[in-house]
Amino acid sequence: MHNDPAFNSRFLRALRREPVDCTPVWLMRQAGRYLPEYRATRAAAGSFLGMAKYPEIACEVTLQPLRRFPLDAAILFSDILTVPDAMGLGLYFVDGEGPKFERPVRSAADIDKLAVPDMGSSLRYVMDAVSLIRRELDAAIPLIGFSGSPWTLACYMVEGGGSKDFGRIKALALNEPALMHKLLNVVTDAVIAYLSAQHAAGAQALQVFDTWGGTLSPAMYRAFSLPYLTRIARELQRGDTPLILFGKGNAAHLEALAASGAQGVGMDWTVTLEDAARRIGGSVALQGNLDPAMLYGSPDAVRAQVRAVLDSYRDGNGGSREGHVFNLGHGMSPDMNPEHVAALVDEVHCYSAR
Repeated sequence: MHNDPAFNSRFLRALRREPVDCTPVWLMRQAGRYLPEYRATRAAAGSFLGMAKYPEIACEVTLQPLRRFPLDAAILFSDILTVPDAMGLGLYFVDGEGPKFERPVRSAADIDKLAVPDMGSSLRYVMDAVSLIRRELDAAIPLIGFSGSPWTLACYMVEGGGSKDFGRIKALALNEPALMHKLLNVVTDAVIAYLSAQHAAGAQALQVFDTWGGTLSPAMYRAFSLPYLTRIARELQRGDTPLILFGKGNAAHLEALAASGAQGVGMDWTVTLEDAARRIGGSVALQGNLDPAMLYGSPDAVRAQVRAVLDSYRDGNGGSREGHVFNLGHGMSPDMNPEHVAALVDEVHCYSAR
């Protein structure tokens, strides 16, 4: 008998590839700017970091979409860049431009200075938020903790923010691969410590976002992203807490991700779930993979797209819906209509229950 009331939730059962009454659904960026209540909270808090760094506000924002929609999991409201921020890089946000770092990592000396942050001090606000959300959440709904992947975090750390061509970090990887691996190793150590601390604080599932893995050629992905994702999957002490590896543009690497030791693989919309299920469905749960832009369609159009995704998975999985967590292929956008999200969630549950 498991003492966690969420253990037999649809979401956690699906990640264990056990039978469910219908396909579970949660959405990347389900807590966000498309919700008027989020915008009101953000206006009161004054800034994104003003929300993320205060556990009570992070808890409130995490719970907002669950009050509106019957979602099957909550995901911690935070940002992947909390880890490099805690490593001393000085995270700040510019309206319309996204996150930036005051002190990007550009030299061997910069990399030498990096150390795994103290989870109990510089990142305690994240763990306090996890604990608080678990207390306030319906006990039957699991909470997902998360981190950015080592490669994706390194992209922001070296570029100093977002990038169109990732020229600086690719130059570092090509010209000084040993230095690149040194950076990736310390970031991987930090990610493992961070996810471990979230798990200890109460997170019931964990996801790694490899958002920029798809910017790498297959050979560079195998050198600079995959080994570190695999290290996380194998070294993270998490008991029976499942780990999901999500990547944009990871379709070429599904077999390697399935062999990593993670329980779930999340994918974007550029591969069909039928193909993915045929390739790796027997070994891991699959998460995805509706193109988020489909939410710009009418509610009826959204429902049709949802059915197509569910059918695609079932067709590749021998007629069974087991082992699938419905999600988007990436995060939602601020101008999406909450009524279309309601149609999506309803259609996932109703159509998959048949």
